[in-house]
Amino acid sequence: MIIEVEGLRKRYGPRKAVDGVTLSVREGEFFGVLGPNGAGKSTLVEIIEGLRPADSGTVRVLGRPSWPRDLDLLARLGIQTQSSAFFTRHTAREHLRRVAALHRVSSVKADGVLTLVGLDDSADTRVEKLSGGQRQRLAIASALTHDPELLFLDEPTAALDPLARKQLWGLLKSLSDRTVIYTTHHLDEAETLCDRVAIIQRGQIVAVDTPVGLRERTGTATLEDAYLALVAA
Repeated sequence: MIIEVEGLRKRYGPRKAVDGVTLSVREGEFFGVLGPNGAGKSTLVEIIEGLRPADSGTVRVLGRPSWPRDLDLLARLGIQTQSSAFFTRHTAREHLRRVAALHRVSSVKADGVLTLVGLDDSADTRVEKLSGGQRQRLAIASALTHDPELLFLDEPTAALDPLARKQLWGLLKSLSDRTVIYTTHHLDEAETLCDRVAIIQRGQIVAVDTPVGLRERTGTATLEDAYLALVAA
């Protein structure tokens, strides 16, 4: 298993943000984490990434504990957050080359990732002039530049209009040969992209299965219907 989580707990005052979570992720999976706002998705993923400590429980990522913060392990991860930072006065190409330099990766590699995410035509556009969808592609490119073994994508389509969201799906589908941890509110894209999904509600895992398995378990026609049935239970 590329990720192993056992009995994970995290509390903020009286609120149990993560409450006894146990799960595992296999190498090569596109693994979705679903749940309503405040369910604990971001806290769970940030603990797995090694960006914050748990109160109790264990996390192993790529065979190593993710906390205390392990800089060697972090270098093997690609992380795109909802508030990705950019060098906004740079062009898209300059931004990605700067990110590559921070990872000690060549500019040639950066230019190749720019092509991978479909930003060739906007390579010389300043980041502040890019559309929302283009910025999300650049954020994903920034996470991919150093060819990470494990990629975390935190609601990459959350702020996009329906057309831009669907356009980004093609890029996300192209990542299917990688291990990806993917948080989203959009059940249709989880059904399209994810091999398995974990549904989290009030800090606890309600179910972990394939989209098909969840539909069969609940006797529903779509992942959205299965999700609604499970979180209402």
